Amino acid sequence: MQFVANPATDGKVEEVTGRQPLSVSKSCTSRWPRSICNPLVFFGDDDLKRILSVLLLGLAVLSGSGCSNTEAKQPPQQALPVNTKTVDLSQVPETDEYVATIKSRRSATIQPQVDGSLTRILVKSGDYVHAGQVLMTIDPLKQQATVDQQVSTEAQKKAVFDYAQRELDRQQHLFDAGVTSKQNYEQAVQAFDNSKADWDASKAARVTQQRQLAYYNLTAPFAGVVGDIPVHIGDYVSPQTLLTTVDENAELEAYIYIPTERSGDIRMGIPVQIVTTTGKVIENTEVNFISQQVDNAVQGVLAKAPIHGSLDLFRTEQLVKARVIWSTSPMPTVPVLAITRIGGQPFVYVATEVNGSMVAKQRSVTLGDTIGNDYAVKSGLKRGEKVIVSGTQFLIDGTPVQPIS
Repeated sequence: MQFVANPATDGKVEEVTGRQPLSVSKSCTSRWPRSICNPLVFFGDDDLKRILSVLLLGLAVLSGSGCSNTEAKQPPQQALPVNTKTVDLSQVPETDEYVATIKSRRSATIQPQVDGSLTRILVKSGDYVHAGQVLMTIDPLKQQATVDQQVSTEAQKKAVFDYAQRELDRQQHLFDAGVTSKQNYEQAVQAFDNSKADWDASKAARVTQQRQLAYYNLTAPFAGVVGDIPVHIGDYVSPQTLLTTVDENAELEAYIYIPTERSGDIRMGIPVQIVTTTGKVIENTEVNFISQQVDNAVQGVLAKAPIHGSLDLFRTEQLVKARVIWSTSPMPTVPVLAITRIGGQPFVYVATEVNGSMVAKQRSVTLGDTIGNDYAVKSGLKRGEKVIVSGTQFLIDGTPVQPIS
C-alpha cells in the first residue's frame, strides 16, 4: 500500500494504487509553492511510523528544555534578617510551690474556765489591749457567796486554833509544875496540831475559791488586738464557748505541708521563698522545724519557716504561696519570645550553618520554670547555640536567615 501527499487537497495523505504519478492541477500551483506541487512524495507504512517517532521525540526535547529554562530563571530565596541570642548556662533552682498558712506564736483563743452568764463586755473587735486587761466578766455572785462562806469557815477554824494554842500553853505549864499528867499534856498537843491543820486547810480552800472567783474576769494574756466577739451580754457561756481572740502580729511562722512523696527531700535549713500570686518574692526564709509525723487530714509533713519581713504584709491565718527550693543546677535558658508552640509542644528556631549559609532549624525543647523573662530548658539545646528571638512567626524549618546580632 502506498500513500501520497496531495497538494490539491491541502496536503492530505491519500492512498494510491500502483506507482502512477498524480497530475498537478493549476489550482495547486496557485496555492502551494512549486517545490511542493511538483514533486510527488510517496510514503509507506514504515516511513510514516519513523516520521511520527521523530516528531514525538522532538516535541519531548523541546518541552523539557522549556521547563529547565523556566526553573533556572527563578531567583533564589532572600535571607530574612533576625536577632539571635547565644544560649548560656544559668543557675536554675528546682522548686515546688505549696499553699502555706501564716500563724503567730502569740495568738490566743479566749474561752472561759467557768460557767455563767456574761454581765459585761469591756472591749470591742479591733481594740488594742494590754496584758492583764479585763475583757469580759461572767456573773460572779454564786462564786462570791462560796468565797464568803469559805472565809467564815476559815475564821471558825482560826478560833479553834487559837483556843488549842492557849490550852497547849496552859497544859505545858501544869505539866512542868507536875500538877497534870503527861496524858493531858499530849492530848493538848494533839488538839493543837489538829486545829492548826484544819485552819491551814481552810485557808487553802479560801484561796482556791478566791482564785476561782478571778476566772469570772477574763483578761488578755498578752498585749495584742482583739478579734471577733461572737457573744453578747446575757449569753450563758461554758468552757467550750469561744468568746474572742487576742493576736499579736509578731513572731509569725509559715506552716507548710510537704507531700509525703517528697518527705525524704525536706531537711532543716532548706530555702523557702514567700511569693505573691504574681510570683514576686516578698520573704526569704528557711525551714527551722520538721514534724516527725504525717498529718492524716492532708497526708503531708508539717514544716515551719519563720517570717522576718514587714508585719504589714502578713496576718495571722493568712494563706500565702511558699516556694520550696530543693536544689539549683546550671541549665540553658532562652528568652520567652524565642518560644513558639505548635499543638502545645514548645519549639525554638536555631540559626544553623548549612552549605555556607545560615538557615533556621526548628527544634523541639522541654521547658522548665520561668526565671524572669527567660525559660529554663531541660532538654533540646546546648550551650553556645544561637537561638532566633525575632521574626519567629515568619519562619519555617529551613528558612534562610541573616543574624544581625
